[in-house]
Amino acid sequence: MGSSGAVVFRNGKVFRADAARTGAEAIAIRDGVIVAVGGDREVADLAGTADEVVDLDGRLVIPGFLDAHAHPVQGGLELGRCDLGDHSSPDGYSGAILRFLQQHPTRTWVVGGGWSMPAFPDGRPTSQMLDAVVGERPAFFVNRDHHSAWVSGAALRLAGIDTRTADPRDGRIERDSDGTPTGLLHEGAIDLVARLLPPPDQQEYDDGLRRAQAYLHSLGIVGWQDALVDIAEPIGPHSTYLRAAEQGWLTARVDAALWWDRGIAAADVETQIGLLDEVRRAVAEGGHRYRADTVKVMQDGVAETFTAGLLEPYLDRCGHPTDNRGLSFLSPELLNQVVTGLDRAGFGIHFHALGDRAVREVLDALTHARSVNGTSDRRHQLAHLQVVHPDDIPRFRAVGAIANLQPLWACHEPQMDELTIPFLGPQRAGWQYPFAALQKAGVALAMGSDWPVSSPDPLLGIQTAVTRLGADAPDGTPPLDAAQALGLADSLVAYTAGSAFAAHRSSGLSVGSPADIVVLDRDLFAVAADQIHTARVHRTYVRGQLVHSSE
Repeated sequence: MGSSGAVVFRNGKVFRADAARTGAEAIAIRDGVIVAVGGDREVADLAGTADEVVDLDGRLVIPGFLDAHAHPVQGGLELGRCDLGDHSSPDGYSGAILRFLQQHPTRTWVVGGGWSMPAFPDGRPTSQMLDAVVGERPAFFVNRDHHSAWVSGAALRLAGIDTRTADPRDGRIERDSDGTPTGLLHEGAIDLVARLLPPPDQQEYDDGLRRAQAYLHSLGIVGWQDALVDIAEPIGPHSTYLRAAEQGWLTARVDAALWWDRGIAAADVETQIGLLDEVRRAVAEGGHRYRADTVKVMQDGVAETFTAGLLEPYLDRCGHPTDNRGLSFLSPELLNQVVTGLDRAGFGIHFHALGDRAVREVLDALTHARSVNGTSDRRHQLAHLQVVHPDDIPRFRAVGAIANLQPLWACHEPQMDELTIPFLGPQRAGWQYPFAALQKAGVALAMGSDWPVSSPDPLLGIQTAVTRLGADAPDGTPPLDAAQALGLADSLVAYTAGSAFAAHRSSGLSVGSPADIVVLDRDLFAVAADQIHTARVHRTYVRGQLVHSSE
């Protein structure tokens, strides 16, 4: 969008995101690098020769946001499919699907996503509901957290799913009282239908990344960790990032978390690590903005489908313990082997760990890896951290693990209040998203969105981290454990310098740093906490290149 010449910003506020939380009033960039930070005196000599002098008029300059956990290529693809994310009721979903069918009458499959579990009774949509809209067409809709899929009767029949179909080891088929599949699939069971979907071609992936990149830049995001990049796919996010980087249109800084196939047996672990290492080396030789130094290991599911791994059983609707403690995708023994091998090979590991048992299993595996390999600077990170046993909070720092937080989830909303808290019980509900406790324990914090699971807007996430309330919460809604709230400055640091640290990237507004900066339309420190989300991104620069402007 713009060149990387010299630009001076003055008469505003500059939040540097350094350890001392120092501020300034002016900043200058030239040739992709920050060359001055301070007041008018520090930028005076540059102002006379700059390509542009921007009067901030009190606006705030911050480092560019780095989303520490997102799926942008998938998000971009979904923007071009039947998107249900703007609706919150069965009628709304039906209307959106009907409009999509009218616009795309020749599609063999109806594919989309973004539905919310609280929109349906007990969070469980059925194939009959979908059949009433799509008829005999096969249809497949992932929910907003991508841990469940709602499919039509035709899709079930094509996949051969019936009363005789066993649940896969890493998933569950929702059934009615006589064992008949209802049209709702969880975790690994999603693949029973997903493998039948027409795969996107390379052009669709390219278009998805272009849409996602422009959208994320408009929110002030200069880079991200893509939290699931499967190298087994010949055409997919990995091939798309490589093409974008080699063709010069990847403006974001992207770090791939290469997918660890949880079906790999113990005997094949070292072979798989070798394959991942080959990919890492090949990407590094390109010397571009795309890197692949991290591996994604998914250890459990999510709480609202009772697949998050818990130390004690889920409760039933009457508050009585059930016999379900959720899933562990890797046994503790296999997890130890995988983590120790990846750590030894020099990979950072990006864990999905949502329940307290999954968190403990991951921390145990990292402890084991340290005992075998010694200490390192791998910057392993645990993402999501919905339920964390208090005894495990100090262990993060002990093993050097980063807490990768998705702050937008830390609030009361229907999925939390109707589908999670009643089945956790009051004690475990009070252990959810312990942001302040982790910070007080000296744990490094990073932040991300998990888009397209939830909004990628960092300002929405930061407001929730600060208030522990959703931006659209009805009046009178209490915070979700206000004691676990973070301050605004700490939240900004986590979403910028903290996420950069997790990815071995540089961030911050100091002389010599890359000119990855965002200009907001107001000073966040001068607005009420519940109004943070109303701020808008005025400009986004990546290495001095203007990639978004609201003008």
